[in-house]
Amino acid sequence: MKAPRLLLLLSALVLAAGLSACGHKQAHPTQADANNDGTYIDAGPLTYQMEISRELNQYSTEDSSYVKGLPPGTTPPTASQIWYGVFMWAKNQTHHDYTTLNSFEITDSQGDTYHPEKLDPNVNEFAWTPQTLAPNQIEPGPDTVASAGPTQGGLLLFKLNTTIYSDRPLTLWLLGSGGKKLGSISLNL
Repeated sequence: MKAPRLLLLLSALVLAAGLSACGHKQAHPTQADANNDGTYIDAGPLTYQMEISRELNQYSTEDSSYVKGLPPGTTPPTASQIWYGVFMWAKNQTHHDYTTLNSFEITDSQGDTYHPEKLDPNVNEFAWTPQTLAPNQIEPGPDTVASAGPTQGGLLLFKLNTTIYSDRPLTLWLLGSGGKKLGSISLNL
């Protein structure tokens, strides 16, 4: 009788340990590349995470908010283009103030490169804008529309050619000064 009880107790402990690890996030990961699964990556002194990425429909109620604040003269996507949103989050896990990255690009398997549109943050509350983060601060800030919205991240808005569907995988590059590649995230499309 004692052996089955001991086995049951050990099984329960293993299960409890496994469940307690669910949702656990590393305090300061060291990964420089990430798949599109919410993995944290270090790029420069800050930690970044892609919250979600997806094709946007400028005519839907939710997505129309994401394509506001474009520079004057920006043309909508043609029949062979799409809007694509990448929603980012960052945290300063150091003991010093640092500014979040302002340079990103997407590349496809054919070497085509795409850069995000410059959005006016006064018009588009979801727009990713570089922020100086004090230790333990995050971007977007906790009391912002971008943080509280369904994507919970700051928006990088790209206009991509529809050829990307055949030219996968797509990679989002986080770039430092001089275009130095600091980290990458694989985008599911």
